[in-house]
This record gives sequence, structure tokens and C-alpha cells, in this order.
Amino acid sequence: MTWIKFNTTQTVLRCAAVFAAHFVCAGSLAAQDVVFRSVDEGVAVTGRFVAFDGENATVATAAGLVTFRAVGMTCDSANCPDLVEYVPSLRMTGAARMGDLLLPALIDVYARDNGWDVREDTRGFQLHRSDGALVFEIAITVATPEGAFSNFVNHEADVLLSMRELRAIELQIAVEAGLGQLNLSRQMRILALDALVPVTSASSGVRSISLGDLTAELAGTRSEFEVHLKTDLDGQTQGFEDRFMRPFGLALDQPDVSHDNVDALLESVAGAEHGLTLVPFGATRNTQPLALTGPCGLRSDARFLTMKTEDYPLTFPMLIYLPQRRQHQQIVDFLDWLRSPSAQLVIRRAGFVDLAAVPIPLSDQGDRLANAIANAGSEIPLAELQRMIRLLSPRVRMSSTFRFDPGSTRLDVQSRSNVMQLAQAIRDGRFGGRELMLVGFSDGRGPATANRDLSSARAEAVRRDLTRALGGSFPANVAIDTAAFGEALPMACDDTIWGQQTNRRVELWVRDAS
Repeated sequence: MTWIKFNTTQTVLRCAAVFAAHFVCAGSLAAQDVVFRSVDEGVAVTGRFVAFDGENATVATAAGLVTFRAVGMTCDSANCPDLVEYVPSLRMTGAARMGDLLLPALIDVYARDNGWDVREDTRGFQLHRSDGALVFEIAITVATPEGAFSNFVNHEADVLLSMRELRAIELQIAVEAGLGQLNLSRQMRILALDALVPVTSASSGVRSISLGDLTAELAGTRSEFEVHLKTDLDGQTQGFEDRFMRPFGLALDQPDVSHDNVDALLESVAGAEHGLTLVPFGATRNTQPLALTGPCGLRSDARFLTMKTEDYPLTFPMLIYLPQRRQHQQIVDFLDWLRSPSAQLVIRRAGFVDLAAVPIPLSDQGDRLANAIANAGSEIPLAELQRMIRLLSPRVRMSSTFRFDPGSTRLDVQSRSNVMQLAQAIRDGRFGGRELMLVGFSDGRGPATANRDLSSARAEAVRRDLTRALGGSFPANVAIDTAAFGEALPMACDDTIWGQQTNRRVELWVRDAS
């Protein structure tokens, strides 16, 4: 039993239940190997050292997590941190696609931006000043989604790297483990964007598939293709299942053919007459990527811009989850740097989609405008389309797009990140002397007038969120306005929930202030 002694009064706190059938409660771990004591020994805390932010230490005790001011205390054990010359240490765990492919490149450039050297060994990355002094350590443990989450809730890691959003049960476990509400923006950040692409053999003659048929194939309720899958070590396929299958009572069917790596998967699909699989964006190689289509004739291809704008429905955020505790300033600086232009360049070069907004001129959106005309119903007159073109033609669309959780006015994960990213760009002066316009659109269900009103309300909601992120007001040299066109510019067919979700959006358009 771990005791926390306050002024000679021993108090035992109970360990919160953390669904022990699935994960180990941090307080139940046997490794109680550090003892912090106050100078007068009136306070003693025993447990496993978790973190030190420069002033406060966090220890995993049998009673749960305990955070306390450690400056001036002593610590007994070989595992104690040096409270005087503490070297910040960041422990990250999660998906190989993040931990093996992206983070090492980001760490290298971060060190270079600070004038430091990087040394790598079996313990991770050590960042040194030019005089050789160690200033920062970063350790990355690649693990399956289940293993990484277990590391995180057992306080064996400071950051969770995830290729999918955490599920409701996992969020509840995290709260019980003392990690806080991980779905809040301050504890959940998007590092980059990735996507899954359905592919088949190049000789199959198939060039597109509806999302409904794709989910049916993966669920085993349709058999036009021979489904191949890779062992889902990163959780990307789980993310697809969570978003597009579980809400409809579907689950991934175990295919007859599965593979341990992408190379073997692609070779198998390429050699099959009607093979079908999902692969990460940029890994299609000698297979045929399939566009996603709908009965209204609209189609969506996985491209850099369609992923940036979230118009391609199989776009998924690469997430960083943080615990609810103060971090050492060095860790805070590194995590903030991951949003910097320098980091965004590294993300692009690594083959992922970064979060920086890029301009999309109206002249490059001919397909969108053609679809708007072709799919405009009787309630969208020519005059409305002309009004839209007159308003947008002097402006340039930015790739930042804002969408909402299904059946909600709450922005989805990527959109909440887009708000924070846009707010930072405004603070940095990148929109000085510009006029921002948030333009709302809706799906086509219901009366056109009501849809236009609803899209206007959503545009106003984004403006409120952006204003809040800026501390309550915009800089004097940045103007902002809203407009709404309801169902006038569909991006997908309304026959599916994902199509309706794609069409319910707010776009950012910009021009120089007059």
C-alpha cells in the first residue's frame, strides 16, 4: 500500500476503477520505486515517477496519480529525477506510420532549427547543444492501438500517437486513469492528415466504387471482389470501421487473404483478377486506385487538395493525445513547434498532408462549378448560382474547411484543429490586410430556404469559434464576414450519410481588403 503523509496524518486515496478487465490500473503496479520527501519529512510520496514539469512532479501511486510541488523536496531512489538539473524527457507511443515514418524527420528538423545535434540510440533521440550538453530526450515506442493505449493509460508514455479517434470506452478509461477528457482540443491535436484508398488490380477494368458497395465488400455482404487486408497494426482500418461501418451495424469481415505488410498486400491484389483492399494514400503503386462515386454522378478521388479540404471522405487525422497535466516548458515548445511552417514542410516532404492552408483559385474549380449546375434542383434558380459566382470570383478559396459532427453543430476533430491553425495564422500576421469570408453550404435534404438559413447559422458558428480562439476579437487589419448558399454547391451525393456530411460545410474564402 502506498501512503501519502501530510503533517504526520496518513491518508490513503483509493485507486479509481480503470476497467481492470482490459487495462492495468496505474496505481496497482508493483514498481513503487521513488520516495519524495519534504525537508521536514512532514510530507512523503511513494510511487512510480511519471513526470516533472520543472516545478511539479507527478507520481503513480497505489492511490492513483498524485501531482505536487517538488521544488525543495528530496527524492530517494536510483530512479529519481534530478530536480536541480532535470533533462526533460518526452515518451511517445503509438502507430508506426507516425512513430517510424514522420516523427524522426520532425525531431531532426526541430533540433536543427534550435541549433542542436541529434544522437539516436536504443533509448530514443537525445538533443544536445553545441557544447555537448543534453537538453531534451524523446523516446518513441511503436505499438498496436491496443498496446499503445495501454502504455498511455498506465502512465508509461506522455503522448499517444493514433491513426484513429479514440472510442467512447477508451475516452472513459482515460478519464478514470486521471488523464482527463482526451477529446477536448487542448488534449487532442492533429499532427497531419492521411487517407485510405480503395485499390484493385490494374487489369480489372474497374475505376470507381460507391462507398456503400465498398463497405458491403469489407463486411462480407457483397462478393463482387476478393477482399485482401493487411494486419491492422496502426488502426487505420479500425478508423474506417468506426466511421463508416459500426454506425450501420456492420463490422469488418475477416478476409480469406490477409498480409503482414503493405508490399505483400499490394503484390497479392495486383495479381488477383478481382482483388480489393484499402491502402494508405501514396502506397497504391502498381494497383488501380478507385474513385468513390454516388448515384448523382459526383465522384471523389484521393488527392492532396481533396484530403486537405476533407472533401475526400476517407481522409483521417493523425492524432496526438496529451494527458491532463502540466508539461515541462521544453515539451510544450516542441509540441507547439509541430504546428509551425517548418514542421508543415517536413510533413509534406514525408508524403503526408500538412495542416497549412493553401489557396485554391476559382478558375481551378471548374469541376465543382459544373457539378453545381448539373445537380442544382428546381429550388436553386440560375440567379442564385450567379449570385454565388459574383461573390466568390474576386476571392480565393483557402483549403481550410469546417465540417460538423453528424447531427450536431459541433465542429468535427479536423475542423476544430483548422480553427486553431487559422487563429494562429491570423495572430502571426499572415492575413493582415485581408478580408476573410466564411461561406456556408448544406446538403440537399429539406427546403432550399431552410438549408440556406442553416448554412448561414453554421458559418456564424465558425466565426464565433474563431473569435473565441483569438481571445475575443480580430486584429484591426483583418476583416471577416459570412455568406451562405445552402445546397447550391454539392461535393457529394446526398443518398448517404457521408455524402450529406461532406456537403454540410463552411469554406474559407479570402481577398485583399478594399
